[in-house]
Amino acid sequence: MNARRRSDDRTETIMQVALDLALETGYAKLTIEAVAARAGVGKDTIYRRWPSKGLLFLDAVLGSRTQALEHPDTGDVVADLRQVMRRACDLLSRPPWGPLYPDLIGEAQHDPEVAAALNERFIRPQAADTLARLKAAEEQGRLAPDVDLDLAFEILSGPLYYRLLITHEPLTHAYIDRVLQAVLAGIGPLRQ
Repeated sequence: MNARRRSDDRTETIMQVALDLALETGYAKLTIEAVAARAGVGKDTIYRRWPSKGLLFLDAVLGSRTQALEHPDTGDVVADLRQVMRRACDLLSRPPWGPLYPDLIGEAQHDPEVAAALNERFIRPQAADTLARLKAAEEQGRLAPDVDLDLAFEILSGPLYYRLLITHEPLTHAYIDRVLQAVLAGIGPLRQ
């Protein structure tokens, strides 16, 4: 096995251990020392890859995403948004994302490097993908031509974050359907 492969394997092991420990103990109790001990590596090995616990946690959480959240373009903007929002709902409703993504957002509030990395690697790409789908729908005449697409995106994503971070009410497919109906009714005309 070459050195690059061993390094990649070690990186994957460290991220998986960090994810496992965060699920077991919560992010607040996660330590680099505990990750190093369970992964069978020295702390220096971890710090060479990640300068902080927050950045290790970010990689561990983002690396665990198993569902694609990119929008298809079937010609039916409502169905396309529904499909991706339901996938996001499913992702946020169960481990590892369900219990850990709120912790990651919390860490981003205190660590500018984590905030910048989260925005660059997850938030902005998701926003750009959704905005591109909305723009395509607008160009196809499926949305009113004067819709503020940035605001529409924020209104679509806000309820998910509200439930996830504030009320802790369940994220369900039925809730996603209600959000879509309410938001899209306001940015019509929709011609499906």
